[in-house]
Amino acid sequence: MAQKVQGTEDLYGGYMRAWQHMQAVAHELFDTYGFDMIETPALEQIDTFVHGIGESTDVVRKEMFRVVSGALFERLLEEGTEKGLKPRQRLAMRPEGTAGVVRAVVENNLVPQGSTPAKLWYAESMFRGERPQKGRLRQFHQIGLEWLGAPDPAADAECIIILMELYRRLGFDMSKLRLYINSMGDSACRPAYRKKVKQFIYDHKDEMCEDCLERAEINPLRSFDCKNEHCQQIMQSAPLVTDSLCEECAQHYAQVKAYLDAAGIEYVEDPTLVRGLDYYTRTVFEVEVLDAGVGAIGGGGRYDGLVELEGGKPTPGIGFAVGFERIALALATQGVDMEGAEPTCVYVACAAPEQRSAVFEATLTLRDAGLRVEADYQGRSLKSQFKQADKLNALVCVIIGADEVANNTYTLRDMNTHEQVSIAQADLVDEVIELMYGAEFEDDVEL
Repeated sequence: MAQKVQGTEDLYGGYMRAWQHMQAVAHELFDTYGFDMIETPALEQIDTFVHGIGESTDVVRKEMFRVVSGALFERLLEEGTEKGLKPRQRLAMRPEGTAGVVRAVVENNLVPQGSTPAKLWYAESMFRGERPQKGRLRQFHQIGLEWLGAPDPAADAECIIILMELYRRLGFDMSKLRLYINSMGDSACRPAYRKKVKQFIYDHKDEMCEDCLERAEINPLRSFDCKNEHCQQIMQSAPLVTDSLCEECAQHYAQVKAYLDAAGIEYVEDPTLVRGLDYYTRTVFEVEVLDAGVGAIGGGGRYDGLVELEGGKPTPGIGFAVGFERIALALATQGVDMEGAEPTCVYVACAAPEQRSAVFEATLTLRDAGLRVEADYQGRSLKSQFKQADKLNALVCVIIGADEVANNTYTLRDMNTHEQVSIAQADLVDEVIELMYGAEFEDDVEL
């Protein structure tokens, strides 16, 4: 029997409703800030991710799924190397959203010089070859927001405010969330800081893991993210980036904090927070849920040099991403269910095969009115249809038999009370709506 790949999940039923609910909440919120939706290909050239994420990251070195066609795979086996491949032949599945969005912005010239910034958001699957575990899958889902062309620290603060408001609207107990912020500096001040951290790692090389020693050469700041507990303890004594910020970065960081204070956003400054990808500059942030045991449920930061790395002109950028699976797990620890109630419907029952055409017409009429409608398509008995209606969470059953057809009527059955009433065919929609929803339906559904 065919089975799904380890580390992937089928989204259906309540779990799919939860994913759709999260997207709907994000769409409503992001729209108030002027963000439009974008969808980028799940398949990109490897260089799209290497340019921005960084070759030293675990994402690129260990986790990114490489993709080749069957013919190209045979060629690689024969030649034993990929040196002869062209960039368009070196492909990978999307491990994160920002690099692809920036590539799209550059390729489609969405931020011409002097134009209005591009404000985009996405809800997509991501792919990483990690060891599957709680809250960490090989195919997972993220909602992200990217703001290209806005250097103002107010944009940093607004992104953080949007992120925290998203959590609030999803139902989190905000007192259980911790927002961590930091500044990573920029090209003017970070090189000197990197040297300090590199030297610190070398001064403790007998105590650091092999990965950290390798990171010291490629990107020493990545050692702050090491999963080795002993390395984490050592790095707590490493030089802090906030002590090495240039005047412009320090002022930018101070202004971001001032905006957050004015908005009443609580945060914790974490000078060791560097995030996991190389493209970040200046402001970075991350959110965790206390005692949830799922790790970070979202984060982001500024990436003012990424557009240039992807081949565009100098363009500032900032954004964030949140993971659906981790958010669902974290909300569950707080007793919040994003799945919501199962959808209700109206069921149209057929008393005999001779009335099948009348049932067909009734279902079309009800669906045209915007109602969710189910019917029997298996030739079940009327008793079995009532049972099926219960399983489908029907509130009302429309019964059509020989008498109903002859008298131009329908029989409505309240599935909760089992009470039945006869109505004229012309009154079908109004009577069903009244029985299902009462006066509330007209307020919530546009007919």
